[in-house]
Amino acid sequence: MNVAADASVLVAESLRRRRHRLIGHQDVVFYIAEPTWSEVVHEIGRRLDAMVVHGRFQATDRELVLGDTLALLTQHITVVPVAEYQEHEAAARARIPRDPNDWPTVAVALVLDADIWTMDYDFFGCGLPVWTTDTLMTHMDT
Repeated sequence: MNVAADASVLVAESLRRRRHRLIGHQDVVFYIAEPTWSEVVHEIGRRLDAMVVHGRFQATDRELVLGDTLALLTQHITVVPVAEYQEHEAAARARIPRDPNDWPTVAVALVLDADIWTMDYDFFGCGLPVWTTDTLMTHMDT
């Protein structure tokens, strides 16, 4: 199964203990648009900073956690360059009118005949299969 990942769901799942269960699943090939990947890297760093402030782990462990998280993601997720889906921008924007900034994820899904993994309800109704984390994990367990 090919799946285009949205930034927020990937950030959230990559920082959970169960992250290997879905992100490393052998039956799913994950893709992410290039600008969405940049957003993921930035947001993971920001969330790790907040976790240190809230005492979830020590500041000295931040770089280790960041390195492990990014290693997992780069091992299991293919970043799709803009040039590979740019020509689908207009079609993708038309499919997600409530948040046109998310068009790259839709365009990647269109180009790769992929489903979308997200918790953002703006994607629902875009004409492509959309999975939440819970439904995707349930599907993977069957």
